[in-house]
Amino acid sequence: MSTFTIFLILIVVVAFLLVVVIMVQNPKGGGLSSSFGGGGTQQLGGVKKTTDFLDKSTWTLATLLLALILASNLAINRGAESIDSKALDEDAATTAPALPAPLPAANDPATATPENSTEE
Repeated sequence: MSTFTIFLILIVVVAFLLVVVIMVQNPKGGGLSSSFGGGGTQQLGGVKKTTDFLDKSTWTLATLLLALILASNLAINRGAESIDSKALDEDAATTAPALPAPLPAANDPATATPENSTEE
């Protein structure tokens, strides 16, 4: 298994966990934290602590996902013959690109049509 494949698996797992943590949260302050007591005086862990945990885990997973994506770029196998730019390729620099065929002139009698004809 290549290093890039390992990074790819980790990226998928972290992305899935990030989706789960975001879906558990409620934008109005409810979500998982409201199911742990819902405003009563005795709460399992406390609503504030649950919200802090979900907030910190969201930021941690997002940072980890970004770091894994950037690190996976370094693990891509580009091969020995790969050149990043065509400007650095010596073979491409010596061959000139083919020029497109010139467009016919508007006043050329051979290609004149009634629309672009100036004679009446």
